[in-house]
Amino acid sequence: MFTQTILRLEELKNKSIEEVLKSVLSTHKTLTIQFPNGAEVVISPKVELKPLPVLEGYIPIGWKEAIYDESE
Repeated sequence: MFTQTILRLEELKNKSIEEVLKSVLSTHKTLTIQFPNGAEVVISPKVELKPLPVLEGYIPIGWKEAIYDESE
């Protein structure tokens, strides 16, 4: 989970969008920008997921029929 920073729109007036986005990426923080009317915009870095493990094994032929076999 990312930590959060909250800034008012006025605090970002002298910063470029590039600076703001690079800051979000480098600090790994979610940035909430508050507008004067109370609206908010949230910017957060993309969460990088770990790759799923590759498991050994197999699925036998006919597995589906065996599950739904009603003769037993």
